[in-house]
Amino acid sequence: MGETGAKLRLIFDAIAQTRAVYLFDEFDSIGSERGLSNDVGEIRRVVNSFLQMVEQDESDSLIIAATNHPTILDRALFRRFDDIVEYSLPTEKEIIEALNFKFTSKRIADVVKWDVLAKRAKGLSYADVTRAASDAIKHALIERRELTSKDLTAAILERKGVLAHRKPAK
Repeated sequence: MGETGAKLRLIFDAIAQTRAVYLFDEFDSIGSERGLSNDVGEIRRVVNSFLQMVEQDESDSLIIAATNHPTILDRALFRRFDDIVEYSLPTEKEIIEALNFKFTSKRIADVVKWDVLAKRAKGLSYADVTRAASDAIKHALIERRELTSKDLTAAILERKGVLAHRKPAK
């Protein structure tokens, strides 16, 4: 944390010198709302520094920030970006479409009840749905057998379990 402000300065110096697209992924790690109960003062300085650097930026670079937790971002950050793009979680129909797209060239050994699978996957992002599908494929390949709907179900439930452990504390 103590070096974050200095590292931000290096990034913004690069932004000024080299025209490019700069992505701040997991932006909530440096853009959390100032004054939160767990704020030790350092995050406030980091957010203030970021706000000042963005305000002073006159480069032709594109600065993008991404987060899965927009509710914990400092509200002042939203005013510094020209556009806010929000992606919602896929519907059950969209989950089925994503899975069908993923499995167009793959054979599944048994009949898949896509609607049941989609209900189980509800609440996962597109990325998590496709990762679960990839995990199921890898699992079947490692075991040198055909992919089954049971593999898909297990991978989705495992992905949901992993996500349950990653939810931020309230």
